[in-house]
Amino acid sequence: MEAEQREIGKALAEQLPPLSPNAAAVEADRCLYCYDAPCTHACPTHIDIPRFIKKIATGNLRGSAETIFEANLLGATCARVCPVQELCEGACVLGTDHKPISIGRLQRFAMDYARETHTYPKFETAPTGKSIAVIGAGPAGLSCAGELARRGHNVTLFEKRELPGGLSTYGIIGLREPVEVALQETRMIEGLGVRIRTGVELGKSLTLDVLQKEFAAVVLSVGLGRTPGLGIEGEEVIVDGLEFIEASKTSSTVGVGRNVLVIGAGNTAVDCATIAKRLGAERVTMVYRRTDREMTCYEHEYDFARKEGIEFRFLTQPLRVIAKDGVATGLECLRVELGVADASGRPAPVPVAGSEFVLNADQIVKAVGQQKPALAAQLGLATKKGFIAVDSNFKTSLDCVYAAGDCIRSTGAASTVMAVEDGKLAAHAIHQQLMAAAEVK
Repeated sequence: MEAEQREIGKALAEQLPPLSPNAAAVEADRCLYCYDAPCTHACPTHIDIPRFIKKIATGNLRGSAETIFEANLLGATCARVCPVQELCEGACVLGTDHKPISIGRLQRFAMDYARETHTYPKFETAPTGKSIAVIGAGPAGLSCAGELARRGHNVTLFEKRELPGGLSTYGIIGLREPVEVALQETRMIEGLGVRIRTGVELGKSLTLDVLQKEFAAVVLSVGLGRTPGLGIEGEEVIVDGLEFIEASKTSSTVGVGRNVLVIGAGNTAVDCATIAKRLGAERVTMVYRRTDREMTCYEHEYDFARKEGIEFRFLTQPLRVIAKDGVATGLECLRVELGVADASGRPAPVPVAGSEFVLNADQIVKAVGQQKPALAAQLGLATKKGFIAVDSNFKTSLDCVYAAGDCIRSTGAASTVMAVEDGKLAAHAIHQQLMAAAEVK
């Protein structure tokens, strides 16, 4: 079992090695330290990027880490999983004619130093006497809890899973973020004074009524649900993509076929395909009902997948799973053409009559997004497009109940860094409102 775990870890080891001190110094020296830097504006958490890079260049790694923590408590996670090509590095002024600064890798260098030397955020804030509950220990919840603790509040973070960290722990491929990096960050948040209780689920072992009586505010950072159903015959033998990724990070064995189909074209689908390919599948094909122009994964993820040897079948609509003795043997599909735009703003697939065909497979994985937060209906919360509705202060329709992260992302793309920023902004808003209410009293 240990040997199998080592093999999985080796196949899915972090994609990029850490920078050496010399390489980090050389890369930091390339930075122009722009005034009103475009990279900082492109960062959703608005880290002062030129400042932290300059501190690396001068050997002040403690100061570099502190600069990052000022804006982003989950800097280690974001350094690894942020789509930097689309954000900070994509905005780097050197990217036009030269190679952009490796901002993500420099941030990781500073965060690795912080982890190795226990250079974590410190605060000397007087206790406010206010207790706050945060539900969900993913990036938004951890960020919110840490920022509230920084401001002197007594924070308890409730998590239904065995381990905290949310998708960072369970749902992001190990070659981008190993489990231990995510868990180390949760321990850092605990070091700020946050109490984390795992194995506790709102709506089952915990009720909102009780929380509202015991806490001055409740923050919902529950993320999204499982992968939705495809509504096709034989779907019961399809593997859930999120469960597939989780197994690759937390299990000693991961069942991988020789001929694997992955239904979907987002970043999670790319992760699933990569896992299958790296863990021994001879052929991995991503099946998508539109074209590469409509794929929801980032362009650099698409390029990465192609370099991994992953194949693509576009304009292909799954119809039913062909199985024998509970094991997939193929996927019957239909060719489609693109018609007028649908509610997503993308051209809708239109079936081509009589174009049915079968793709052979011995394993099929689905990664077609996530279900909207079911907790909204259970708690009677107002919603927007199925997501929890909040105002500009992250308040929900219920008194003293707030929400942040993917569960409120009714517009724009969900991402770890956006969830972290939500948590930070929600913490600020909650603090301001609680302190204003205390002054009135």
